[in-house]
Amino acid sequence: MRLLLDTHTLLWFYSGDESLPDSLRRIISNPDNLCFISIASLWEITIKMGIGKLEIDSPITELFSFLDRNRFWVMPIELEHLVQLQGLPYHHKDPFDRLIIAQALSENISIATRDSVFSTYGLRIIW
Repeated sequence: MRLLLDTHTLLWFYSGDESLPDSLRRIISNPDNLCFISIASLWEITIKMGIGKLEIDSPITELFSFLDRNRFWVMPIELEHLVQLQGLPYHHKDPFDRLIIAQALSENISIATRDSVFSTYGLRIIW
């Protein structure tokens, strides 16, 4: 399975938050699955940490090392993602989430999110 994690899914997996269902934790941990993190999520986390809207219990570099140790693939922003983004209806207003949605649609990949608005885009949601 190829799976793109939404920002909150990544943060909950990283912190061991019990809000993340065990079934999803097993999917993410399964080495047979390819898990992706959008560079937009890492950008969002970095910005929110910088302005004090998000605290994690370690430096951002530790999160990056965690991604590497757990074989997460960082998905860059490609031109085709921006073309997809430009054509998206405005069901979701958050610019980071809109880019993650565009990436999932463009790459034909499932997404792990609790955000119910994502389903209005016809995405395959794993939660």
